[in-house]
Amino acid sequence: MRIGVDATCWANGRGYGRFARELLRAMVAEGTEHEFVCFVDDRAARCFDLAGPRVRTVIVPQSASPTTAASANGSRSVGDMWRMTRAVAREELDVFFSPSVYTYFPLPPSLAAVITFHDAIADRFPALTLPSPRARLFWRVKVRMALAQSRIVLTVSDYAAREVSRTLGVRPERIRVAVEAAAPVYRPSDSADDVTAAARRAGVPDGRRWFAYVGGFNPHKHVDAIVRAHATLVRASANPPVLVLVGALDDDPFFGAQQHIRDEILRCGTGDHVRWAGFVSDDELRHLLSGALALVLPSESEGFGLPAVEAAACGVPVIATRESPLPQLLEGGGIFIAPRDDTGLAAAMAAVAGDEPYRRTLAAGALARARALSWAASARAALGALTEAAA
Repeated sequence: MRIGVDATCWANGRGYGRFARELLRAMVAEGTEHEFVCFVDDRAARCFDLAGPRVRTVIVPQSASPTTAASANGSRSVGDMWRMTRAVAREELDVFFSPSVYTYFPLPPSLAAVITFHDAIADRFPALTLPSPRARLFWRVKVRMALAQSRIVLTVSDYAAREVSRTLGVRPERIRVAVEAAAPVYRPSDSADDVTAAARRAGVPDGRRWFAYVGGFNPHKHVDAIVRAHATLVRASANPPVLVLVGALDDDPFFGAQQHIRDEILRCGTGDHVRWAGFVSDDELRHLLSGALALVLPSESEGFGLPAVEAAACGVPVIATRESPLPQLLEGGGIFIAPRDDTGLAAAMAAVAGDEPYRRTLAAGALARARALSWAASARAALGALTEAAA
């Protein structure tokens, strides 16, 4: 097959970008009989490093990169989307693949398409993800158009498949699942010195343990709940663990709640025990996670929860939301709590911090479960969906 790919989200620093990069690399490796025509804008082209005899890149000029224009409170221009549509129409493609509805643009009507819906969070919780009525309207229109053009809807977990079906009205027989995995860089650190150095660079004082949060500072992630639960530990200990918040502090196109989190830290009086690490590279993050007590992800919902799986691949237990596939994916590797259960979250953090044998048991379980996931398996599932759509 000649597979067209919307690779404009290659430059995205969040989970959508990670999914696109890891999955497409694996698809090229697995689908040796296929050709991949990847459509990128100038920003994505600067970091696009997928190459090979069966990969061709088409750069489509855009007045604003889809990575930022398709943001929580933004919209892409009609001209930019039309240029993408025309570029796709000029190619003789058998099927088109979009790694995320986030950067969707209208496709030629006769072209078979597989479009990825990572979750139904924006549709279930618009007030937590889309900051204005205008943004919600644009999102609804985009989703409906994408569903109308998708022969098959791809998603990233059985949990997400159920949510997409229930929330968006997609028939289950139209949905296929390509489960994500940790990138190869995420594995337990083999150097205590590297772990210590990474912790120091994140601002953790020598001799202190730490919990880690990795992701965006968006309302539905409930980072403020982590702050409150952490404050309970601070009040109960003379040498409490530090809370390290990892994630981009600017240039995030999604709906942010960073100021609310800062206000909550101030209200709790825990500023001396919280560190804002900002963006941390994968190589560095591997070491920071390897030394953490746990990765904490108490979101309202997660279609997958990739930061938790990446932490598990580093041999770290997780404390995560039940509203996700994580209780099944990482069974025996963490503690899973209901969203907005501050008491349960504080108890889980205290249990991990106060019982090292228990923490090590969870860590071993997390590592074993994470190692059972692979991008190769995800690629085979995605290629199967594309073959089915093109038939």
